[in-house]
Amino acid sequence: MKQIAILGSTGSIGKNALSVVDTHPDEFKVVGLAANRDVDTLERQIRHYRPELVALNEPTAAAQLRERIRDLNGTQVLTETEGLQAVATMAQAAQVLDGMGGSAGLLPTLAAIDAGKDIAFVNKEVMVMAGALVNAAVKANGVNLIPIDGEMSAIFQCLEGARERQAEIHRLLITASGGPFRTAPTETLYSVTPQQALRHPNWKMGQKITIDSATMMNKGLEVIEAKWLFNIELSKIDVVVHPESIVHSMVEWTDGSTIAQLGPTDMRIMIQYALTYPRRLSAPVPRLDLQETRTLHFEPVDFEKFPCLSLAYNAAEVGGTLPVVLSSADEVVVEAFLNTHIGFMDIPAILARVMDKHTVIANPTLSDILEVDRWAKSTARSVIKNKGQ
Repeated sequence: MKQIAILGSTGSIGKNALSVVDTHPDEFKVVGLAANRDVDTLERQIRHYRPELVALNEPTAAAQLRERIRDLNGTQVLTETEGLQAVATMAQAAQVLDGMGGSAGLLPTLAAIDAGKDIAFVNKEVMVMAGALVNAAVKANGVNLIPIDGEMSAIFQCLEGARERQAEIHRLLITASGGPFRTAPTETLYSVTPQQALRHPNWKMGQKITIDSATMMNKGLEVIEAKWLFNIELSKIDVVVHPESIVHSMVEWTDGSTIAQLGPTDMRIMIQYALTYPRRLSAPVPRLDLQETRTLHFEPVDFEKFPCLSLAYNAAEVGGTLPVVLSSADEVVVEAFLNTHIGFMDIPAILARVMDKHTVIANPTLSDILEVDRWAKSTARSVIKNKGQ
């Protein structure tokens, strides 16, 4: 039985991971859980899974949780970054599933790797911000870094048995659904509401990643992530629009062959594969019926309509701390859009302004990355506040 700790247990990835645990109770035991502030959901999870250690990032929420579970013995509640890192480095846990989004997952993920834990992760921002540092830590500690995100998991699976033969890869093809505005005229995007942007046609995800999918920033972050995760040149990473979201991504080889990973739009498949790797177990998900699907469509990306993707390619090309700026500022800008403080097409415009203000550090340390993360968020808030002036 594999003992696991889950960061971000109250979000969609965390809940799906616990669903996998419920499906295979003889395979997994949950020993640690961590979340941001959702006291109600985490309390229910604690009472069901009885982990030894839990953490809530917000101190007030952690204090409320301690009071609520006073009747339980054996579950310790910690808080803030130290608490998240404590869950990530539990001696009992053989694997840590990082379902946290954004820069908050950086330090816990690095701590887990340094503690020798295998990592199942969906937090692409960690690789975008600190891919070189993560790769060095993975190599130094001899751990597995297994992606959960659909497109990265698909490429990971397509490369099975061939990860050390990058010279044979012609290109990686990251698929994109195109989101809710794939066929919308560009001029209509200036009046898009958060409610419209949150209506993803294929996937049920958290708000941040759903907005990133609508702007195609999600694909941009995946391009940068893939560069580090698969040690591949940026020029060999392409994005193709595939509205059915059945082909999750592809690898084209130098001999002209293309290997694709197909499946239903259910994150439990990727989560379970990351937790059981290299084994595969039965999963309680609908089977893919290609006779019913009949046709698959592929289209080029409209970079004019989705400028966030161009910003990401530029950040990846420049490198250094520019991807940190892009990722960190995006957290602030998406939140501002969700709160109706800015418009949908303000998102790429503000990100471009923040990137233009940054002086790039070519080979950043962890301290540099954390400082640039703070700078980018502060600068993004300032640009938002002064928008139009």
